[in-house]
Amino acid sequence: MIIEDQSIVTAFLTDASTHGNVGSVEVMETHISAIFLVGDRAYKLKRAVRLPYADFSTPDIRLAACDKEYRLNKATSPAIYLGVRRITRAGNGLVFDGTGELVDAVVEMVRFDQASILDDMAQHAKLEPQVMSVLAREIAAAHRKAEVVTGGGAENIGGVLDINRAGFHQSGVFSQAEIETLDAAFIAGLQRLTPILDKRAAHGCIRRCHGDLHLRNICMFDGRPQLFDCIDFNDQLATVDVLYDLAFLAMDLWHRELQEFASLIVNHYLDDTLEEDGFACLPYFIALRAAVRAHVLATQSEDTHIRDKDSKRQEARRYYDLAMSLLEPDQPRLIAIGGFSGSGKSTVASKLAPLVGISPGARLIESDRTRKALFGVAPEERLPESAYLPEVSEKVYEAMATRTAALLKDGCVVVTDAVFDRTERRQAIENVARTLGVAFDGLWLQASPGILKQRIETRRNAASDATSAVLDMQLARASGDVDWHRVQTSTSLAETIGAARKLLKV
Repeated sequence: MIIEDQSIVTAFLTDASTHGNVGSVEVMETHISAIFLVGDRAYKLKRAVRLPYADFSTPDIRLAACDKEYRLNKATSPAIYLGVRRITRAGNGLVFDGTGELVDAVVEMVRFDQASILDDMAQHAKLEPQVMSVLAREIAAAHRKAEVVTGGGAENIGGVLDINRAGFHQSGVFSQAEIETLDAAFIAGLQRLTPILDKRAAHGCIRRCHGDLHLRNICMFDGRPQLFDCIDFNDQLATVDVLYDLAFLAMDLWHRELQEFASLIVNHYLDDTLEEDGFACLPYFIALRAAVRAHVLATQSEDTHIRDKDSKRQEARRYYDLAMSLLEPDQPRLIAIGGFSGSGKSTVASKLAPLVGISPGARLIESDRTRKALFGVAPEERLPESAYLPEVSEKVYEAMATRTAALLKDGCVVVTDAVFDRTERRQAIENVARTLGVAFDGLWLQASPGILKQRIETRRNAASDATSAVLDMQLARASGDVDWHRVQTSTSLAETIGAARKLLKV
């Protein structure tokens, strides 16, 4: 509901002379704000509305809201968010930051190219794995800095279910039976996950997060992905489990059929945060995010001013179908991938992870990343030779087995990736699955020594520190008693993945 006429403020902000005649002013509008783009600046104005979830009804409230938006977003995008400008009365007109009566306020930002927003980049197939990996770490860093909120857990998610239930009844897109079926599946899932959710809440995983973490709210700036435009108008909507915050981005990528990037984001985030105990919740969280999009689009399709009603209804149904597909518990499964250095284990594992299990795919546990985490360094940072002593490697394999067992007990699908060149190490990871009565498949990747050496010498920014000398030692002690499925990786990647998929029946 619009409370106040802001036409004089809009006229002030759209007047090029207000900004020193540095160019024409472009305007972008949403249901609760308007953004004025001019020169190298952007000014975000709160609409004078009072809604169930946002109140911007007075100039003072809007100024406070701008201050809050600046403070929250400055934490993740300090180079983009510049400050808050007060719009005050001066004579017969308006000025920025004058001494007269407060009329309104805006958040001042650095203007960036719309083509740098990840939504646009995704539409033009410009997203890259390296960007996604860096983004995972940016999100992890933001979550570490976010304020911890006590309470929550299953109760927090129950509140989202209440909102969804009401939201689905705001349109005629879905039948009563469809709404009840979805709601029942969510309630059953919540009951199953309650112990994990409550445990995570007790461990400080409920935080004041971004809240609206999808591709349209992430941009490339100064060569790095930056989060912007977090939910600032409603703390309740943004106070969630950090993995529920991450799930919005994973859902957005999965829905766009960018499953490999969704898997990468989730796995690299978990590698960074060690939040693996919540991996079993992610399909449910992603389903919940999809359901929210479904009822929001369905409600929008009822607007008489909307032209693309049918497309919104169809999109709402696709989100509904995605949600339903994720609410049936997955069957736990373990896939182990072994082979000498340079055989392509990490590449094959990353390609297979989104293909096994429901969204976001399998949890990927890699020996190289496990070792780096053990020493508290970034995946691409090289470790000293002492980090590869036999006793350290034993700890790495033991950690991988322990983590894998915990995930399988929670009903997850896991892909492990390590050299596994010793019989006892292969048997140990197999025994994890056998003990739990879980399906197991082992893949042994192989290529000629010349190809292995060439790959090692040419790879960049990899988690593996293996050298040609390390490969020579592996080859020297090689034995032919590997009883896992053998996959040749000397051919194209597509052929290798095709062969692996055939063996795994995925």
